[in-house]
Amino acid sequence: MTAEPDGPEDRLRRFATIWSRAVFPVTSTSLTRPEFEEQLLPLARRLSEALRARNFEAAEGRAVGAALVAAHCTDPEALSRALDCVDAYLVLYCGEDGPQEALRTRSARLQHAMAAGYAQALRERTLAEQQAISQAALTARSAVAEALHDSEARFRAVFEGAAIGIGIADLDGNILQVNGALLRMFGGSEQSMRGRRVTEWTHAEDAPQVWRLYEELVRGEREHYHVEKAFYRPDGTALWTNLTVSLLRDADGEPQYQLALMEDTTERRLLNLRLRYEATHDALTGLPNRTLFFERLEKALAAGKGQRFGLCYLDLDGFKTINDSLGHAAGDRLLVEVADRLQSCATAPGEMVARLGGDEFVALTTGPNTEREVDELAGRIMNALVTPIRVDGRDLTVRGSVGVVEGPAGERGAAEVLRSADITMYRAKSAGGNRFELADPEADARAITRNGLTTALPAALDRGEFFIEYQPLVHLGDGSVRGAEALVRWLHPQHGVLGPDRFIPLAEHTGLIVPLGRWVLEQSVRQARTWQERHSGGGPLRVNVNLSPCQLTHPGLVQDTVDILEREGLDARALCLEVTESALIGADDDLLKPLRRLAEMGVDIALDDFGTGYSNLANLRRLPVSILKLDRSFTQGMQQFPADPVDLKIVEGIVSLAHSLDLAVTVEGVETGAQAEQLRILGCDTAQGWYYARPGPPERLHELALVDATA
Repeated sequence: MTAEPDGPEDRLRRFATIWSRAVFPVTSTSLTRPEFEEQLLPLARRLSEALRARNFEAAEGRAVGAALVAAHCTDPEALSRALDCVDAYLVLYCGEDGPQEALRTRSARLQHAMAAGYAQALRERTLAEQQAISQAALTARSAVAEALHDSEARFRAVFEGAAIGIGIADLDGNILQVNGALLRMFGGSEQSMRGRRVTEWTHAEDAPQVWRLYEELVRGEREHYHVEKAFYRPDGTALWTNLTVSLLRDADGEPQYQLALMEDTTERRLLNLRLRYEATHDALTGLPNRTLFFERLEKALAAGKGQRFGLCYLDLDGFKTINDSLGHAAGDRLLVEVADRLQSCATAPGEMVARLGGDEFVALTTGPNTEREVDELAGRIMNALVTPIRVDGRDLTVRGSVGVVEGPAGERGAAEVLRSADITMYRAKSAGGNRFELADPEADARAITRNGLTTALPAALDRGEFFIEYQPLVHLGDGSVRGAEALVRWLHPQHGVLGPDRFIPLAEHTGLIVPLGRWVLEQSVRQARTWQERHSGGGPLRVNVNLSPCQLTHPGLVQDTVDILEREGLDARALCLEVTESALIGADDDLLKPLRRLAEMGVDIALDDFGTGYSNLANLRRLPVSILKLDRSFTQGMQQFPADPVDLKIVEGIVSLAHSLDLAVTVEGVETGAQAEQLRILGCDTAQGWYYARPGPPERLHELALVDATA
């Protein structure tokens, strides 16, 4: 089946073509370029699928990196070109219009996994080659020893034809013979090599045991040893080798010569260093990445007594707007400039700057005096962002929010420190941004608790940890219980009973408010039906249920309400839905339409917290409400004697206006008999508050209603 023009398969093929053209010139393959492209196509498909998979699988990236080694892409330039292609074109051709920032992050992680897989495969391949070379070296050593004993001609053939470097010295360390391979490795002449002493070939990076092993061998205490050793070439560059030195004995078994076999590992070492660098540094800015930063932070936190650390966690303010308006290329150039400026802020010993990802950077300072130094570092960071950054002919103003954490080493782990810095940074951002804040353990604890509650919310509903308490609504004229407001509570396993102010905002933020609100409505309607069945002697007991602004915009609100009322057999007139005044300020017809439909069914709509927002009294005419609930702030002035005359006039005016519009008035927060009497005189219809009853189980409301019915 052929792929549709410019479809996913066609774009995948384009990506494979670009990849093959970039890498083919530096491969050792015997394939033609089109054949090599066919070999890369399944690897491109694996990267494409891993880019768009639900969960990130590093194994896919590692497998692709290993496959490059198997395809003879062992030149260091081949990996670099492959990673550049993936970085530039994978999201472009295989992202399929997904979320670009998330795809670019996934692509970067795939590149790191590819580099790791490539390095592992190259190590394994190199190990296999080393084993073959070692075997050849052992064979050569045996042949050289035999040649020395038996035949100079045979020795010459083996010595000169060997693919590895061979040198012979006496036991005093004087170099007697070197072969052509060794001369090519060092880049010198035979005359410059012969006559030198082995002990002159020291290097600054020699391991301590290198010369101890040498002394043991020339004394006859050791037959051979194997080390990794560096040498200086005549031009001053470093030659890294796998070095095997063996002791040669004469026919009587007496030590006579030392034989050195050298394999040049310089290129392999440079490749490993490059792979290590790429795995620990950010490809865009060149700064240390999250991996290297955590290594340094953990080292700083493990320092000895008297050592401290300071950490600045920076997040750019408004970077997403720049990315969305000017494009990712401009955003990348901005990040590079920011990185350069931050790098200039942390040049003292013990300081470093790293990029964690996106527009998030960290600066670390260590030593005994970081209490003062970290403040200065944060100040330098803020000052570095003052001057606008010029990108594509535009001067962009960049601001940042910084969270600062400082403390002694040895008390906290790296993850805990970074979490504290992250929380503090968001506190700076919430305070308006363009500032730095110092970590506050109490604020950290509140934020951690809030995050924990957010994480636990979904499972809490499934586990039945929520319950409902009811606060009576009392008629001010005759004192009878007319119904109750349903108030949801969370019985948290660790924190105990939590009120709605602790978790409703979190539920709104996560979207859980819709299923939670549906559950509250269902439970409340069922309870109202139970009250009516048990309260046959009086009027119907109503139930008031609060609606979140998020629920108002949910398309299933009306149908859910209808289904619940029909399933429980409750008349719509026994239900009142409370909506806050702030949720309806400036509401358009689309938002009001579901409320109007519910009101037409007979459901009462109450305007909750009336008077706390920017009350537009003229707006009441177009809202489908039948009840105004006055906020408790209007009743506080009535607790004193005599009551505040201004409050009395305000409440009297609101009640008069409401009644003229055929609206009932309910007052919250009634705590004294004097308040209740004053509100009755002013004409309020119903009230709730601690004077009548605190929120409690549904049975208490039934008992209060029975008292009213028999009074």
